[in-house]
Amino acid sequence: MCGIVGYTGRQDATSIIIEGLRKLEYRGYDSAGICTISGGAASIRRSEGKLVNLERLLLAEPVAGSLGIGHTRWATHGRPSEINAHPHQAGSVVVVHNGIIENYLQLRDELKAAGHIFKSETDTEVVSHLIEERRKVSGSFEAAVREALLLLKGAYALCIVSVEEPDVLIAAKLGSPMVVGLGDGEFYVASDIPAILAHTRSMIFMEDGEMAVFRGGAAYFSTVEGVPLEKSPRHIDWSSHMAEKGGYRHFMLKEIFEQPRAVRDTIAGRLREEQGDVYLEDLAMSDADLNAVDRICIIACGTSWHAALVGKFLIEEHCRVPVEVDIASEFRYRNPVIDQKTLVILISQSGETADTLAAMRESRRRGGKCVAVCNVVDSSIAREADGVIYTHAGPEIGVASTKAFVTQLIALYLFTIRLGRARGKMDIEQGRALIASIVRVPALMEEALKLNEQVERVARNYMQARDFLYLGRGMNYPIALEGALKLKEISYIHAEGYAAGEMKHGPIALIDEHMPVVVLVPKGPNYEKVCSNMEEVIARGGRVIAVCSAGDAEVRDKVEVALEIPLDGEEVSPIILSIPMQLLAYHVAVLKGTDVDQPRNLAKSVTVE
Repeated sequence: MCGIVGYTGRQDATSIIIEGLRKLEYRGYDSAGICTISGGAASIRRSEGKLVNLERLLLAEPVAGSLGIGHTRWATHGRPSEINAHPHQAGSVVVVHNGIIENYLQLRDELKAAGHIFKSETDTEVVSHLIEERRKVSGSFEAAVREALLLLKGAYALCIVSVEEPDVLIAAKLGSPMVVGLGDGEFYVASDIPAILAHTRSMIFMEDGEMAVFRGGAAYFSTVEGVPLEKSPRHIDWSSHMAEKGGYRHFMLKEIFEQPRAVRDTIAGRLREEQGDVYLEDLAMSDADLNAVDRICIIACGTSWHAALVGKFLIEEHCRVPVEVDIASEFRYRNPVIDQKTLVILISQSGETADTLAAMRESRRRGGKCVAVCNVVDSSIAREADGVIYTHAGPEIGVASTKAFVTQLIALYLFTIRLGRARGKMDIEQGRALIASIVRVPALMEEALKLNEQVERVARNYMQARDFLYLGRGMNYPIALEGALKLKEISYIHAEGYAAGEMKHGPIALIDEHMPVVVLVPKGPNYEKVCSNMEEVIARGGRVIAVCSAGDAEVRDKVEVALEIPLDGEEVSPIILSIPMQLLAYHVAVLKGTDVDQPRNLAKSVTVE
């Protein structure tokens, strides 16, 4: 949510910044802007809408310089417009910002009383005025930034420049992500790795309360209060081509087809098949620690919350530990019961989700032990958790999560095995059996992906529907929720996921000859029950799209459409069933002409509450 790119060095800053912002388009935004410092002046260009609008403006009104900052904005305070777009300038100071300044109204009133005139509706503009005001007193740009930061409440990732010191770039972080890329006498600053990966793989991840000053080809790290810090760079082994479309029409479709590879990467080196166990290198919990747990709380948002629901089924079934699943934005406002015997699992693709990060901090404050399931190395949640299970999906550019979701599911399967074995609830043979199911997943996914052309034909027949209903039971109920969410996110069609047994308690009133109903009905313990629910839909004229096990003639003969998937049991069905759900949403969205990779109003990394 919002994107920042900054550069200082010997190259043309504009091209580097625009290229970086393009790599951050997946985060979601409604305006964009850039500022370069050159010839004793700040040159600012801003535009509403997509980055291409800013690029057109720069062709007509170019800017020059080897130091600059850029931004893509997702509106929080103030409507999307050119005047509210970043960067914001006050006097000699220019700022770009991700996050929310919670006390901006108070600061704004104080600054207005001191004679400052504001042009935008944003909270960010306060920061530029506050620094400019403090600079008048201290006489030093760096000191003014420190003094201003100490007055801010809320969350921020900031890049700041000043006409008075044209060779200085300052970055600061509190609650929003910020990464620094190291070059040969040049430095890159960004809110996410892909923005600068083409230029460097040596990166430093800033922590909350830290500030970086780039001056004269050197970098100085300190706390906001001025205490010097020694920071060690990390090598990032993502290649820049991993974030390219690779011939696919959209990133989302590419990422759907990358899922078998992503699953293989996530399980690689972790399976101990002979012992019926797994190795989780960064979990940081011994068998004794896992045995001391008497309750688990899984916290997540959106798609990750659906993965958490599957995790509840898995852990309770195989480990016999009670599991609660919480939406992160609700968790810390309900006075949750967390103690030292509670294990809290936080699931976040980006590792920067503001609500999930806040929930983790509240859990730790109450004594809970926290484990993160995350795709981004050294993200905020991963760094602050007691342990982490990294997924290895690689960069996910499409806003609607696909491969990150299925690797979260795989991570939960792996954790279930580790927990079950540690607590003696899963013997060697049971561990081996579940591992054998996991090993088959990539091949089963590749088979399921062969449905792509059939699903596209199905999408053509149903794309005009105004509403969809998705039904599932047991571990597949969360996949019904996920299928409905995917359709809503990218096609803008209203869709609801329901536990199939709950249909008769309300949603059945909606069913008529115009209502497509997607029923997840693979062979397994709930098969007969789901078939009965499907019959209830058929009896009322509903248009059933059944996702069933390959060769299920009984289902095939009763429904309008049968999408047959290669399943021989329910153990890994949530993962395989996810694929036709993703493909259906994708093809409906393409046919309706929506922006599949960057759907309206959504952001990839939700770093505000």
